[in-house]
Amino acid sequence: MASTRPPLNERIYAPYKIAALVEVLAEQGIAPEDSLKGTDLRADELYDASVMTSVGQYATVCRNAVSLSCAPDTPFRVGRRLHLSAYGMYGYALMSCLSLRDYFKLGVKYHRLATPTVMIEWTEYPDRMVWTFPDAFVSSPSRELREFIIEQQYMQHVTHLEDVAGRRCPPVRACFSYAAPAHAERYADYLGCPCFFDEPQCELVYDSAILDQKPQLAHKLTAALLQETCDRLIGQAKTSAGVAGEVYQILMGQPGVFPGMDEVADAMHLTTRTLRRRLLAEGTSFVAIVDDVRRSLALEYLKTTRMSTDDVAMLLGFSDTANFRRALKRWTGKGPGELRG
Repeated sequence: MASTRPPLNERIYAPYKIAALVEVLAEQGIAPEDSLKGTDLRADELYDASVMTSVGQYATVCRNAVSLSCAPDTPFRVGRRLHLSAYGMYGYALMSCLSLRDYFKLGVKYHRLATPTVMIEWTEYPDRMVWTFPDAFVSSPSRELREFIIEQQYMQHVTHLEDVAGRRCPPVRACFSYAAPAHAERYADYLGCPCFFDEPQCELVYDSAILDQKPQLAHKLTAALLQETCDRLIGQAKTSAGVAGEVYQILMGQPGVFPGMDEVADAMHLTTRTLRRRLLAEGTSFVAIVDDVRRSLALEYLKTTRMSTDDVAMLLGFSDTANFRRALKRWTGKGPGELRG
């Protein structure tokens, strides 16, 4: 399962990754103002809780690091410094999950909350589980920047799994789709596993025997509460970003009225074909958005109003209550009574 990434210039993330990189560069004698050149950020803003930054701004700092001839192991140092506690609700949700398998699943599900510079996927096999990075920061034509981003991403995965497991938990091997760089020997030192270059794709491989292990901070209630919070944060991001966000806002603007794709396209001054193509480029579809809007409204109505199940079903545009109950089961695994508690 892949994670989608919001537009690179969308300022919706706390600057913790930028701060960590600027700190590492400062330890090498590189002034923060040089590290931040071109980002429209000041050094004193990096620890301001109200400041939001974008993936694009972080990529600019990475480009600056490369052009300023930073130490070759800089991305590894940054990745080792970025513990899950820096990631807010996303990080705490991962640390409290009930198994390492849940950790891997939730890492993908909520990856959009983590200032994502690459897309991630994970696949479980009988003897191993594999992280893959299908785009490997394809928006950058620079080989140096691409390698910088991948090195940091791999180191973050190793650091985060140790945070969750409460012990060293190195991969069994790491594969890279590019030729070995001059500092290739440092890869194994940081990642703690054999590293292979010129491979078909970028992969980080773990022994599947670890997947049923319990994280050190596993807690059922805390996990449920934090995952619910992350679901809301994901929902807020979806309803405020890109073309998909505009569609969400139109559909949510008149609860109980679900205009068709043609009508929504007209409201956005687009052709239906263009709307379909732009939604596809953002990793979604009109049908998926309508389904998600119905799910969000159903949960809101059931938890906060006294409307009957029949009324909720009618308001959400279902032909009958039985269809609504089936949809609710598909969305949540629960019936109306269970959701109302």
